[in-house]
Amino acid sequence: MRGDLISTGGHGLLAKTASHVLGIKEGKKRFCDTALAMSKAFTLCCTLDEAKAEREEVAFFQAVKVLLTKKEISGKKKTNEERELAIRQIIGSAVVSEEVVDIFNAVGLDKPNIGILDQDFLNDVRNLPERNLAVELLERLLEGEIKVRFASNIVQQHKFSELLTNVILRYQNRSIETAQVIEELIQMAKKFKEAAERGADLGLNNDELAFYDALANNEESVRELGDETLKKISHELAENLRKNVSVDWSVRESVRGSLRLMVKRILRKYKYSPGKQEEAVQLVLEQAESLSAEWG
Repeated sequence: MRGDLISTGGHGLLAKTASHVLGIKEGKKRFCDTALAMSKAFTLCCTLDEAKAEREEVAFFQAVKVLLTKKEISGKKKTNEERELAIRQIIGSAVVSEEVVDIFNAVGLDKPNIGILDQDFLNDVRNLPERNLAVELLERLLEGEIKVRFASNIVQQHKFSELLTNVILRYQNRSIETAQVIEELIQMAKKFKEAAERGADLGLNNDELAFYDALANNEESVRELGDETLKKISHELAENLRKNVSVDWSVRESVRGSLRLMVKRILRKYKYSPGKQEEAVQLVLEQAESLSAEWG
């Protein structure tokens, strides 16, 4: 029975089913909606003998749904985890393991110690037989890494979030094959690693790199000023903004105005492109706001 497979660790069936669902247009949403409706219906009649006979079927659908929808565990996901636990208790603990099913277990992979950036792990994902589930796994990992590694670098966060969204949309619209999207996501992971390591190559700390990216967002300025000047500006911006940013600066217009003037003075000092200064000032202040929590 399906329930026996779940309770005895038969994650291969879960992985194959989830991968099949992901290969159908809007399959994830349709399956999860159906599984949810089934679970709600089951709670209304779970004490009846006729319903008890179907509990393993319900458990299997619910386990696949968990696999398709569960993100990495965090405080924000607590409500969802509690809901899943309640459903498992209704269905019966003998059917679904108390361990929350995740994609790593289902496809037989150990969780990577250094995340999506590990080349051996990426090769394992590339060779997974459950191709659609491999895409889902890469999407979740990249999404999580973007939020964590670029939490305070709004330029890189926006850049990689946009790249990821575009690739997944093309995949969902079936404009690219599953094998191709896996390769594109793996290549994105490599670019991601390079971007995360640029600070050391440029001789900049994370704060300075964030301002460097804000300034280098305008390619014209990069050509005109060059890396060395941009690094000097980034260092000066990070040093001065850190000293002058207060806890409530973002809601105090007078403080914001003073910081805006300070940023403009620094940009003018290094002859940053006049036509691009206003845009750069705005982006630098947004970046400072993102960093201010860490500075506080």
